[in-house]
Parts: sequence; C-alpha cells; structure tokens
Amino acid sequence: MALNIKPIGDRVVIEAAPAEEKTASGLYIPDTAKEKPQRGTVVAVGNGKVDEPMTVKVGDDVLYGKYAGTEITHEGKEYLIMREADIFAIL
Repeated sequence: MALNIKPIGDRVVIEAAPAEEKTASGLYIPDTAKEKPQRGTVVAVGNGKVDEPMTVKVGDDVLYGKYAGTEITHEGKEYLIMREADIFAIL
C-alpha cells in the first residue's frame, strides 16, 4: 500500500479493521450499537526513538487500546495515528 503519510518518532499509522456486522449467533448489529474495533493493520511506521527502536513493522496486525490514537481521514480512508506504546500485541 502506497501511503504518503510518514509518522514521526515512535508513532505508527493503523488502518482499523471493520466493525463486526453481526454477532456470533447471527444477529445483525445496528450502526448505533457497533463497537469501535480494537484491531488493525500497521500501514506506516516512524523511525523510533534514539534508545528505543520500533518493534512493529508495516503489515503487522495489532491489538490496541479502545481509546488509543487520533482518528484521521486521508484520501477518503480512515486511519489512526498512535504511539507504539498504545499497541498491546502483534497478532
């Protein structure tokens, strides 16, 4: 993916996974009840800090905090910019 956003320092740009459309039992979830996803794919990575290199790389699927990051829209797509410390795990 050619994304022309370059995060600075220890920040990463994440494309959030789509929200669940239906429950495990097959019931459809209305838009007002959908939860914000806590999972996504890293699409851009900063250079890190001098004493702390980045551990995530472009293409990693990650889990992050419910209220982590700042939502942005770039070229019609929504992304999150957050610090690497806000990422809980690489899947």
